[in-house]
Amino acid sequence: MKVCIFGLGAVGGLIAGRLALAGTEVSAVARGETLVSVRRSGMTLIEEGLTCRVPLRVEEDPAQLGAQDLVILAVKNTALKDIAPLIAPLLGKHTAVLSAMNGVPWWFCIGLGDEVRDFRLETVDPAGVISRAISPERVIGCVCNLSASTPTPGTVAYVSGPRLTIGEPTGGADTERCIATISSLRAAGFDVVAADSIQQSIWFKLWGNMTVNPISALTHATGDRIVDDILVRDFMSRCMLEASAVGESIGLQIPGDPYSRHAVTRRLGAFRTSMLQDVEAGRPTELDALVGAVLEIARWRGIATPNIDALFGLARLQARCLGLYPEDEKYEK
Repeated sequence: MKVCIFGLGAVGGLIAGRLALAGTEVSAVARGETLVSVRRSGMTLIEEGLTCRVPLRVEEDPAQLGAQDLVILAVKNTALKDIAPLIAPLLGKHTAVLSAMNGVPWWFCIGLGDEVRDFRLETVDPAGVISRAISPERVIGCVCNLSASTPTPGTVAYVSGPRLTIGEPTGGADTERCIATISSLRAAGFDVVAADSIQQSIWFKLWGNMTVNPISALTHATGDRIVDDILVRDFMSRCMLEASAVGESIGLQIPGDPYSRHAVTRRLGAFRTSMLQDVEAGRPTELDALVGAVLEIARWRGIATPNIDALFGLARLQARCLGLYPEDEKYEK
């Protein structure tokens, strides 16, 4: 299998490095200091105290790499609108695109039933730019449950996990392309789960992340302190119950209750969320993919979400004041 990783951050770098070590033909699209570092000395992986340098072909221009069997998108949702049109040279007739990103993706409604499947989420696919560049029919869905960081450009430090849940947007994971993708990732040392409904897996992960991420960005608190505060925890629970109702309206049931999910979050200890790291680094926040999309679906389905409204409004205002979120009129009312 010929694989190209688009984006060599923590997730993309870990996947690229492990696949290459397992013998897969891997290349990557990167830029800036990461491009320079990997070209000079390869991808550096740090796992369990051991450091390994992995030779990896990396280009800034996707046209230099040509058509692939699989493209793994591992970029921030905030960058995807600009990146999506650049992917065309990597797409052959049968190229699949593995969507390995946080939050609700542009193809989310495909496969959710006749009433839902044609609904386009403006929050994550403005004006349909992404769908035109990357047809949802090409997509394999992926949920990443792993922890890794990039201490320096071109270096990935693996922390914990790494579980990947993979499935077709239309359901199941028994297609030829899914089977091949799962096989390659398992050979690279990933714990891969084949999903009956990848949207269900996405929504369940979102159910926890949509509260902890923006609250951490607002307060600069780690996950343990957030769930240990009873008032904050109760507010999160109210948001999660609203999100459960939104999910049910499109056929996605949440197993369990908010308090069992808080217990899972608490066991992770004093972690810093991705949104907190983005705010501290002055990067645009993935607020639309994690919270805005939930609100867009709620408006469409006529479901009141006063607590999520408050969470989104506060996080959006903070991000705007820091220049990390556009000054438009999205969800002003």
